[in-house]
Amino acid sequence: MATSSASQPASSAAAGKPPVFQVADAAAVAQARQRLDAHTVEMMAWHFHPSTGCPFWLDYAKSLSFDPIKEVTCYDDLKKFPPFEDEWLRGGPVRRWVPKGMADKPMFVFETGGTTGVPKSRVNHRDFRTDYEMFSDTLPEEYFPRGANWLMLGPSGPRRLRLSIEHLAQHRGGICFCVDLDPRWVIKLIQKGWMEHLEAYKQHCIDQAITILEAGHDIRCMFTTPKLLESLAIALEKKGTTLRKAGITGIFSGGTEFTPQWTRFAVEELLDGAYMTPTYGNTLMGLAASRPVVPADGYTIAYYAPQPRAVIEVVDFDNTNEVVPYGGTGRVRLTTLTHETFIPGFLERDEGERELPYAKYPWDGISGVRPFRALAASTTVGVY
Repeated sequence: MATSSASQPASSAAAGKPPVFQVADAAAVAQARQRLDAHTVEMMAWHFHPSTGCPFWLDYAKSLSFDPIKEVTCYDDLKKFPPFEDEWLRGGPVRRWVPKGMADKPMFVFETGGTTGVPKSRVNHRDFRTDYEMFSDTLPEEYFPRGANWLMLGPSGPRRLRLSIEHLAQHRGGICFCVDLDPRWVIKLIQKGWMEHLEAYKQHCIDQAITILEAGHDIRCMFTTPKLLESLAIALEKKGTTLRKAGITGIFSGGTEFTPQWTRFAVEELLDGAYMTPTYGNTLMGLAASRPVVPADGYTIAYYAPQPRAVIEVVDFDNTNEVVPYGGTGRVRLTTLTHETFIPGFLERDEGERELPYAKYPWDGISGVRPFRALAASTTVGVY
């Protein structure tokens, strides 16, 4: 999920204005870094030990000029690895990514992309559940009451997101209702220019959602993308009602339209008092939560990765081992560090601005996320 607007306002750090949010203090930042360093060392011991590592990394280690177990002593030492190539994730055998230490565990495989060609895959045992249980702790009970049922108005099929939302609902004591939505078909419709078919398919998805909301299932929470949220709100308005009147109190959303301008529009015109929390996530990273989005901060949307399980850095476009200054613009570099998956220094197809550490998340954040400029022209956004 990434934002697509090129007109993002400068972050507080870039504009030289004092931040309106609570910046993490130096002690908290240092403590978080120590935890990240220790976690990194633990992950090297797991992923590169012959008894626990996956076949891919054990084989890849033979080509390295260093010993990851002995010579990676902190997070910064991961720069010794060459950039991770996403092509490695295309095709099989997928079990080359299953750690030997989890060989007897049941595995899921989640896909990303795949509109044309072979999709990228990530194996999962419990990572998606852990990520969303952690995210659950950030949701305000007032708007996301425990025991409430959920609506998943987003992609179905071989995607981590669908199962994750279902697990989030179950973890909070509710039941999740889902629609059928194929984002690959949406992208093909856009690429072919079949706008009439695209509109009909979007309406088909919205009709499914309204049918569920009107069926008496006592749904209070939902996930959707900004585009689908806007379409749903407009469709409900035509029926003489609103999201809030339909029973929705809390909306967890992520997607391509999360600009400050759209967020303000949603708050003022679409939500009717329902609470919305933006997120940034993907199959490889998991889920990055946002700090509170407030008018005083210009509706800036800043995301913070779930460290130490995943790390987002905003790096220089030309020297991707160098982090840009606070407020500076750069490309997103992702590192995933869980027992199930190790991905060092993956250059995402997104860019944004580096944000100061937040009190709740005492590490760097990112705002203004949008498609990486060198790839933006060839990026088809689809339902997100």
